[in-house]
Amino acid sequence: MSRTQNLRQMVINQMIDGMTRGHLTSPLPSQAALAEMYNISRTTVRHALAHFQQTGVLAPQADGYVIARLPQQEECFDCREQSPEAQNERFERAFFQLINQQQLRAGDSFSELQLARQMNVSPAVVREFLLRLSRYQLVDNVKRGQWCLKTFDQHYAEQLFELRQILETHALSRFLNLPADDARWLQARELLRRHRELRDDISLHYRQFSALDSDFHRLILSAANNPFFNQSLEVISVIFHFHYQWDASDLKQRNIIAIEEHMAILSALICRNDQQATHALHRHLDSAKQSMIRSLAHTVS
Repeated sequence: MSRTQNLRQMVINQMIDGMTRGHLTSPLPSQAALAEMYNISRTTVRHALAHFQQTGVLAPQADGYVIARLPQQEECFDCREQSPEAQNERFERAFFQLINQQQLRAGDSFSELQLARQMNVSPAVVREFLLRLSRYQLVDNVKRGQWCLKTFDQHYAEQLFELRQILETHALSRFLNLPADDARWLQARELLRRHRELRDDISLHYRQFSALDSDFHRLILSAANNPFFNQSLEVISVIFHFHYQWDASDLKQRNIIAIEEHMAILSALICRNDQQATHALHRHLDSAKQSMIRSLAHTVS
């Protein structure tokens, strides 16, 4: 089964769960809103909607869809025959979506079996993922099979950004010394194009920046060719997803600023301007750090 088909089936399963639990109500949100909710492309959204219309779950109405009947859990796709690696990737994406959609908040308790059934993966995949997160003090193993999602304070945020600055500054210097025929130069140009597209449509789709942010930092860190650097992206991604649980009053403005900062780094990188690229990266990381601290302070107050 292809990766695209895996993703489509996972989204269909999650939408079934959303409708049966009452998180996804009739009429359904727009395609753009669904793409934002599930952090997927509109093409994937359209495929899921077509599937539900074909099975009689949804009916078209005006320019949207209404729920014609509630789907049954038996209609979920069984993806557990996939490799542990594929299941892990699927579960990680789904776990972060729970945080994005605020279905999972700091202080909430949950079980491995509960998440495994909801995401249609092996309980062993869930446990391995949560054990990795526990090393970053983001989840607590309350008792066997039972976990609690933790929060973090300003000191934790400052320590995270100290590590992030060291890793990404080193990775950026390695990127600037990549051979001219390295595929990552083309990836940087493509990423710059995607940033420009989102910037031009930022008013409506500013929450889609999370996926772009992950791709940007993953590309920078990849130049270090160091698996330990790649692992650091995991905790950074988790922290970013926690943004959706903090003060979101200025989230759009924060994302607009971050897009411009990313574009400054990518432009300098593509032009092989070492000094300008490094300066732009330091400015971006400092801006992100201050944004996180302000959000945490607002939440506490």
